[in-house]
Parts: sequence; C-alpha cells; structure tokens
Amino acid sequence: MTTSVRHLPGWAKAVAALVLVLAVLFAGIRLAVLPGIKDLFGTETHDRSGPALLTSIQDMSRYDAASGNFQVVVDLEKDARFLPDAIRGTRTLYVGAGTVDAYVDLGRLGEKDVSVNGDRTSATLRLPHARLGRPALDPDRSYAVSKQRGLLDRLGDLFSDNPDSEQAVQKLAVRHIGDAARSSGLTARAETNTTGMLQGLLRSLGFREVHVSYGTSAG
Repeated sequence: MTTSVRHLPGWAKAVAALVLVLAVLFAGIRLAVLPGIKDLFGTETHDRSGPALLTSIQDMSRYDAASGNFQVVVDLEKDARFLPDAIRGTRTLYVGAGTVDAYVDLGRLGEKDVSVNGDRTSATLRLPHARLGRPALDPDRSYAVSKQRGLLDRLGDLFSDNPDSEQAVQKLAVRHIGDAARSSGLTARAETNTTGMLQGLLRSLGFREVHVSYGTSAG
C-alpha cells in the first residue's frame, strides 16, 4: 500500500525537497554545458549596438614595409596566500595569436635628408630607422585552452561575470608578442623592403643610382 505525501514525516519531505533542488540544478548545468541543447529553445541573438562615431582623423606618412605573425602560449596562474589551489586560485592556459607591423616614418624626412645631383641621375636618401607598431591580437585565432579555478572562484562566477581574467591573459599575450617582434629582425626586414621600394620608384622616374641609408634624421 502506497503512503500519501501528506503523511510523510518531516525529514522525508526535507530530503525529497533537497533531491528536487539538486535535480533542477543538475539539469540547468547540463543545459549550459552540453553544446546544442539551448538551440532547441530557439534562442536568438540581436545586435543593438549604436552607430560607430568618428572621433579623430590622422594623416599617415609612414610606409608599412613588413608584418610579422606571432603565436604565444600564455600560462597564467594566480594563487591565494594560505589557501590551497582547490579552494582559491586560478590557472589559465591561453593561445594568443597576433601581428606586428614594422614601418619607416617618411614624414620625418627633411630637406637635408634628400640630395639629388645636377643632372638628376643620382639620388641619396637618409631615412630614420624602422620602428615597430603596436601588437594587434587576433580574436579569431586566439582562444583559451583551459581554465582551472578553485571552489571559491567557481562560486563567484555563478553570480558575476569576470572579464578581468580574460583581459589579464590577453595583455600578457600582447606583451610577449611585442617582445618576440623586437628580437625577430622585423625592423631590418622593413628597412630592406623600404630600400627596394624607393629604388624601384626613383629608377622608374629616370634616376640611375639610388643610395638609401638609415640613421637619425637630419631634418
């Protein structure tokens, strides 16, 4: 003979309620974790962003002569004092991919930096050394491989988003990419390409000899 729910003892009702809450929570976690499940409910994404506003315009006088593609694996770990990693702490493994451009600033040329002989058959140019632009992280090729978080960090993520954790590894990736660019010989490649470009341009204008050197601009 079955027992009515109304006649269950108080402890049994408490256990049943706890099981029900755990079942609902587990189901919610499965909906959030399993790929494709939420698509069954017909979720839609709407872009309600406002129009982009032009804030400034800058005239460019630099020649982008070379571009390097870089990839770095960032392993960032943050520990809490006096607490084990299982309780408080994070570790993120992140693959960062980006580019760095090397350029020569032709706008810094002065009158003393360019000399042409009388019959306009020979030209000598002294250019400033090539520089590196800011590293640009490619979001389509950058991704987090794994994220390990302590119990307290996981509980905190349930109640608030934490974009700082993603920004930290991104900034670190940009810094490492910039360091790699400085030791890659990218600026030397940019100067070689700039020399070839100017020699080809001036020779097409009738100059038979074109000499290009790099150093501190005299203008």
